[in-house]
Amino acid sequence: MKIDDSILRTQSETCQRRLRKYYRFRWAKFYGGIATADCVGCYLRCLFCWSWDVVTQAARCGTLYGPEQVAAELLKIVRLNHGSQMRISGNEPTLNRAHLIEVLGHIPSQYHFILETNGILLGLDRTYCRELAEFTNLHARVSLKGCCPEEFSRLTGMEAAGFRLQIKALENLLAEGVSCHAALMSFAGQHAISSLTRR
Repeated sequence: MKIDDSILRTQSETCQRRLRKYYRFRWAKFYGGIATADCVGCYLRCLFCWSWDVVTQAARCGTLYGPEQVAAELLKIVRLNHGSQMRISGNEPTLNRAHLIEVLGHIPSQYHFILETNGILLGLDRTYCRELAEFTNLHARVSLKGCCPEEFSRLTGMEAAGFRLQIKALENLLAEGVSCHAALMSFAGQHAISSLTRR
């Protein structure tokens, strides 16, 4: 499937201007404890997705929230749990750029924000990474879907070119000075993983 077509369809199902759909807000044990807003909408169809029901029924799931509402929910949860970290998870947080940037703008700098993303939109447009670089409390975790273009396509159901956009996202983030790391989702052997690591 073409990534561009999937992105546009998913945006139309889950985003309205600066609003974005979410299906829950919660405290999670990951990263030692983190306030989490679970968004609706992803343009990939990863075989190992843990929120498959939401991804495949995005038009029927969730409620639209403004950036201020999302930030307020995250702040309420993090303070209630005496935490210091927050994130948007569940589906793809970068899908609505204006919304995400506004959410980040409402988060006080003493809280650490982890951006869990497949990176494709960040690979398509370096200026997105430049905007993210303004938030010194942000760290991006780019989830690579496979070790090579062919595995990316097998795992996500999308055109193989998407893999290069994930690598480009890491390059763009580093070039703009955004704290980041790659996380690998793969069923490939050690040789393929070593090759990706060297790259």
